[in-house]
Amino acid sequence: MTGQVADLLFEAKFLKEIPRSGFQFLGAGKESVAEHSFMTVFIAFVLSTMEPEIDARKLVAMCIVHDLPESRIGDLNNVQKAYVKANETRALEDLGGTSSLKAGIAGLLSEFNAGTSAEARLAKDADQLGLILELKDLIDKGYAPAHKWLPYVLDRLQTGSGRQIADEILATERDRWWMKNYLDSPESSL
Repeated sequence: MTGQVADLLFEAKFLKEIPRSGFQFLGAGKESVAEHSFMTVFIAFVLSTMEPEIDARKLVAMCIVHDLPESRIGDLNNVQKAYVKANETRALEDLGGTSSLKAGIAGLLSEFNAGTSAEARLAKDADQLGLILELKDLIDKGYAPAHKWLPYVLDRLQTGSGRQIADEILATERDRWWMKNYLDSPESSL
């Protein structure tokens, strides 16, 4: 067992080095798979407060591992997926960690991919909401082509809570969270 957990942790850490490949087609923006995963997990946490009947721990755990196989197979975008079939099953078999950790991760990924549980649908929405947030950020910075992607990503949302958050993201400027307080502050001198 020596080193098995460390192997898994180093493998998960490697997601920081793998760029999300879809941004190349958009022509702007960038993030690593790990950055994307963090945002997905945080969004899942928020969704869990909106849907208290779901298993919040399972939802968050599902989002933590949803892209873990990409440490071995990379981040294939939709164009690449038309030509390349990633062997996620083999990537999971070769995953580092103890057998119980591997089984737990495989179970979460299987449920996520099936998309049949409430947690899986929310996890998929969290995944898409992360992209919606990135697209809105680019739009607010003046990058108009991001508008083209929004309808397709919005169409993937599966839950009312996901659609509610998407509407709020789209109605809110990216810098509102800090600028409102800054401009209302007596010390402000913009």
